[in-house]
Amino acid sequence: MRRHLLTSTAAMLLAFTGTAFAGMDEAKTFLDAEVGDLSSLDRTAQEAEMQWFVDAAKPFAGMDIKVVSETITTHEYESKVLAPAFTAITGIKITHDLIGEGDVVEKLQTQMQSGENIYDAFVNDSDLIGTHWRYQQVRNLTDWMANEGKDVTNPGLDLADFIGTSFTTAPDKKLYQLPDQQFANLYWFRYDWFNDEKNKADFKAKYGYDLGVPVNWSAYEDIAEFFTGREIDGKKVYGHMDYGKKDPSLGWRFTDAWLSMAGNGDKGIPNGRPVDEWGIKVDENSRPVGSCVARGGDTNGPAAVYSISKYLDWLKAYAPPEAQGMTFSESGPVPAQGTIAQQMFWYTAFTADAVKKDLPVVNEDGTPKWRMAPSPHGVYWKDGMKLGYQDVGSWTLMKSTPEDRAKAAWLYAQFVTSKTVDVKKSHVGLTLIRESSIRHDSFTKRAPELGGLIEFYRSPARVQWSPTGTNVPDYPKLAQLWWQAIGDASSGAKSAQEAMDSLCAEQEKVLQRLERAGIQGDIGPKLAEEHDLEYWNAEAVKAGNLAPQLKVENEKEKPQTINYDELVKSWQSN
Repeated sequence: MRRHLLTSTAAMLLAFTGTAFAGMDEAKTFLDAEVGDLSSLDRTAQEAEMQWFVDAAKPFAGMDIKVVSETITTHEYESKVLAPAFTAITGIKITHDLIGEGDVVEKLQTQMQSGENIYDAFVNDSDLIGTHWRYQQVRNLTDWMANEGKDVTNPGLDLADFIGTSFTTAPDKKLYQLPDQQFANLYWFRYDWFNDEKNKADFKAKYGYDLGVPVNWSAYEDIAEFFTGREIDGKKVYGHMDYGKKDPSLGWRFTDAWLSMAGNGDKGIPNGRPVDEWGIKVDENSRPVGSCVARGGDTNGPAAVYSISKYLDWLKAYAPPEAQGMTFSESGPVPAQGTIAQQMFWYTAFTADAVKKDLPVVNEDGTPKWRMAPSPHGVYWKDGMKLGYQDVGSWTLMKSTPEDRAKAAWLYAQFVTSKTVDVKKSHVGLTLIRESSIRHDSFTKRAPELGGLIEFYRSPARVQWSPTGTNVPDYPKLAQLWWQAIGDASSGAKSAQEAMDSLCAEQEKVLQRLERAGIQGDIGPKLAEEHDLEYWNAEAVKAGNLAPQLKVENEKEKPQTINYDELVKSWQSN
């Protein structure tokens, strides 16, 4: 039904784009057909915001603007519905291309290297914030909104309403990207199985504590062992799900903050300082000084090696055998098929597909049999650290884009993130970016159907989930190293320690090349002298920091669980 509505609405709006007219009549038609009361603004305020777009766009009417994003449901909605609407309302013709995530980064790199204006705006992950800040090839939006872009910056934009701007702000305190969609990696589990009286009794008898949401990895491991091989509803089930094929998607599995969940790096929100969750250390001027323990980094430290060892152990012992040969996209739908008890690392972008009424994990009334909750942490994790990852696709304006084209693209970026449209867009894609949308009554009503997504985003816990931070000086070059190194561990070609030793060495080769080239100036890498783990740990402790931590003798700490319903109640009382 939703797909039909998207198509028909888009077709209706496209009818306008063939005419010479653009303005409030088209805006009102759009508001009637697509928005209605699914907005944090009332109708009068919606029309006022649309009038601002109509007026601000007049100098750019008739322009053909090209923007690009990865292909996810949220961006499909923008491309098929919001782009035609914007064209109808403003007279600016928008082509919103949808391509693979890797292709977006490749196009961005090409534009950075060539200076050719391939796209007028990119929606690219905020994981590139360190790249954008250091190369200075994108417009910083703080200065842009105050100066050249002032006449095309919506007075109702309300940056304080965006929940992800700390992720797109660099150490110079400037905003470099505007969040468009975001989703987290959370813990996913079968709420119905965890509340089954026989399962609860059997678990308590075997392990001596209550079955519940695991707070730490020790409890997760016990739960994985308990469910693996158990028969439920006539099917053999598994206590864990993951994927292990040596493929580029294996890299995301780990750069998307797996090491931080184990306790890699230092305390700090949104990212550890001076050592981040990639294990990259920076100095007091935010210059990367190393990745390996030998230079004070933590990519191959005890916490990182522990994280990889646990990944390998659980994949082999508790996941379906075929998981070891799966990629990200192949493994994603498996929990919804009904034989997985829990998954440590589940993208909330899967929510819409996991609540379809014909699935074995959905009740007859449309409510899910599963829930999502905060991820458990490893033995090296300390309070004050980040605990997981959020993907934040964000609007980015390159300096190579001519000013008039950048202004027209900026108008579109603000339109698709505006308060007028964001509640409706959030219902379609479930990738929440505004506090006003998260708190909207329509999400209060829909929350029981979404398995804990709304409860999580309304909770104080959400700040512990963040994207890659500013310690990473060249995300495209460094990120591609991860899947190759960890793929060697997954295949058995290298031990966890050998894989992480290789990874940190390869990262430092990139840092050395950047240092020699001097292309990032006085905020680029400046590698530190080499010493042993004990030296750097002592230096960290002396400075009041953590990383790199020494090896914990007993990495199987006392398991701890919490009742899901009690957890949610505690959020609501805060």
